[in-house]
Amino acid sequence: MTLTPAGSLWATLVMACVLGALHLLAPYIRRRLPVPTHAAASLGGGIAAAYVFLYLLPRLAEGNEAVAHVLEEKVDATPARGFILFFVALVGFFTFYVLERATHRSDGHKQEPTRVVFVFQLGFFALYSGLITYTLATKLHAGLGPAVLFAVAMGLHVLATDGVLAQHFPISLTTRWRLVLVAGAGTGWLTAVVAQPTGVLMNLLTAFLGGGILLNVFVDELTPQRHSSLTWFTAGLAAYSGLLAIATFTGTGAA
Repeated sequence: MTLTPAGSLWATLVMACVLGALHLLAPYIRRRLPVPTHAAASLGGGIAAAYVFLYLLPRLAEGNEAVAHVLEEKVDATPARGFILFFVALVGFFTFYVLERATHRSDGHKQEPTRVVFVFQLGFFALYSGLITYTLATKLHAGLGPAVLFAVAMGLHVLATDGVLAQHFPISLTTRWRLVLVAGAGTGWLTAVVAQPTGVLMNLLTAFLGGGILLNVFVDELTPQRHSSLTWFTAGLAAYSGLLAIATFTGTGAA
């Protein structure tokens, strides 16, 4: 099932509101989960990892062709142009890694990191949410199935990353500051309304987002220090891999 451009924007608005609600209600949701918090985080990590390896990375490889076509007159047909999007993904990975390092260095003395580190972390997670909603509009153009799979994976991932942010900043991360994250999700939708992404821009933004997802999954959701659960990670990985396989082989995952 595909949606018109206008319909996809309205559907994206609904999902942006859901994402914003997750940011606001994340502490309440985590306290009332039917499973331990570390199990839910591992489940979300498994789903996000399956999304990255089975959906995102293959499409980055396809997206390289679109980028290379635009740069064809400027870049010779050498292997160098083949890693353009993967380099952007690496930049995204490195950006979030730097923020993670700054956070851990600051809270090494059992106190909250500095306000500067908090503001940067909050700003980048708001950007993170904005990229999710901005890229979602294009996925809805291609089909409802891929968009729903993406939204589910990112919703669970947001809950997990919010838990990490709350652990680092238990005092600073108040409801007022959570509104910045909500604004990030809303800004992504507004940007999609004003300037719908082109194929090349879409590929570049998705690559940057993918790098951030990889870093957050591997560092924040799966490390032994966070008491990750192999069982729940495997369950999330297997279940979401199965859904992606069904969507791919039935032709509904072509986005």
